[in-house]
Amino acid sequence: MGIIQKAEQFVFTLFKDKLSPAYTYHNFSHTLKVVAAAKEIIASDKLSENEITSLLLAAYFHDTGYTNGCEAHEEKSVEIFHEFAFAEKIDDETIRLTEELIRATEFIKEPTTHLHAIIRDADTSHFGEKNYMQTSELLRDEWATVSNQTFTDAEWLAGNRKMLTQKHRYQTDYAKLNWQKRKDKNIILIQEKINELGTSGELKQPVKKAKDDAEKPGRGVETMFKVTLNNHTQLSQIADSKANILLSVNAIIISISLSTLIPKLDSAGNAHLVTPTFILLLFSVISIIFAILSTRPKVTTGSFTRKEINDRKVNLLFFGNFYKMPLDEYQWAMNEMMQDKDYLYNSMIKDLYYLGLVLNRKYKLLRITYNIFMLGIIVSVIAFVFAFQSIRA
Repeated sequence: MGIIQKAEQFVFTLFKDKLSPAYTYHNFSHTLKVVAAAKEIIASDKLSENEITSLLLAAYFHDTGYTNGCEAHEEKSVEIFHEFAFAEKIDDETIRLTEELIRATEFIKEPTTHLHAIIRDADTSHFGEKNYMQTSELLRDEWATVSNQTFTDAEWLAGNRKMLTQKHRYQTDYAKLNWQKRKDKNIILIQEKINELGTSGELKQPVKKAKDDAEKPGRGVETMFKVTLNNHTQLSQIADSKANILLSVNAIIISISLSTLIPKLDSAGNAHLVTPTFILLLFSVISIIFAILSTRPKVTTGSFTRKEINDRKVNLLFFGNFYKMPLDEYQWAMNEMMQDKDYLYNSMIKDLYYLGLVLNRKYKLLRITYNIFMLGIIVSVIAFVFAFQSIRA
């Protein structure tokens, strides 16, 4: 696996495990957009391999600091990247340049190099997107929750207009050519919304949010999914642990039997041990087979089609449905799912349901395995007792 793929997996896991759900804008979805925008600019430019690697690493890590709070998140992001780079033994020059580019994403700083301009344009590529207003509302919601900063529609629109007209400008030729035109349209749209404002300062026709308040999952729903998934995962780990214990114990029994009992069965004086030894080995082998069955993974196709996504037939939350797909197709599919609340919720529900089915199968097989093991021990002990009694008789 290349360093960029490792970085993506690291950041995904970090956000999944440590980023608060309150960060509705600065999350892994935003990170993927920045990475995709950086790749667009890189493809139109002539850069060295080291510069490309540093830009992509900076794109992946530039917001990881939010896992430790929003204050000075750039420096926190640098620290997280430095730990990753040390573990992956990245060369010093790439580390230096990547950390420099992460710091360059701080908005109050002016880009001083061409690479700074690329990462800044990638980070603000959404200014030139058709769904800018919806994306903006995600940031508004995040600030309200995380920083307790609330704005009226008038204040928010005025702030957006100031940002796009006075505080921001695209730096690279690619961004100016491909994103500036749409950014200008967004400025016009903001002005139109401002013109629609009534005297109360609220929109007569409110800005359409990416997720209306009524459509947003409550904290209780988010917590329910998170806790249930965590419980499923822990139960699965417990089942695997129990299966490993049975595998180990029975492997030891078979090993001792083969090394100690079996060689002695050649002797005529030990003929009485043949049957109990065979019973012991038979039950141990059966126990091992059922323990393996309880942990054996199910092979899936690992791919999907766009038609299946449009028909809402694929659960993208399960790795077995997408591991063979290219990244751009998976990103497109995930964005489609995230824009459809019902599709997203149903996928999460399906994920929990099928995890439950897997757990049910595991624990049924484990129960059978333990019963076989227990019965085998009892029958074997009885068989050995009878064998020794028959010898004495």
